Amino acid sequence: MPVIRFRLDSVLEPAAVLAVLTDFSARRPKTWPSIDEKHFEVHGFGDDWAEVTEGTESAWERARYDWNAEAGRVTVTTRDSKVFGPGGGWLFTLTPAESGGTRIDVELSRHPVGVKRKVLAALLKVAAPTVLRKSFAGPLGAR
Repeated sequence: MPVIRFRLDSVLEPAAVLAVLTDFSARRPKTWPSIDEKHFEVHGFGDDWAEVTEGTESAWERARYDWNAEAGRVTVTTRDSKVFGPGGGWLFTLTPAESGGTRIDVELSRHPVGVKRKVLAALLKVAAPTVLRKSFAGPLGAR
């Protein structure tokens, strides 16, 4: 199971970062370049959780988001994925930065099944940190 870890430093305060990560309104596809309107659907939500399908034709994922504002954590559990299948997910840990803003520690894990998915998952360790930092920088106000 590949695990990719990286850090972002955001100019946004932790509450604002949490709000961006957990905004499942119609604005989400406009905020996140990796989500298109056709592949965005909210299946259910509550005060501290949501189950959504999001992504693009080439790479979508159905996931359950759970968050705890006090702990500064957002956990995303992959239910299904076009590219990797079920299992794994994301963990976002938000820590107030001393100079203002937020330190965002990101962890991505995948549980691929099958040769093709295992090869793709192995390639994640090489390409993912740079690509993901760029993808998250705009929405999360990263420097």
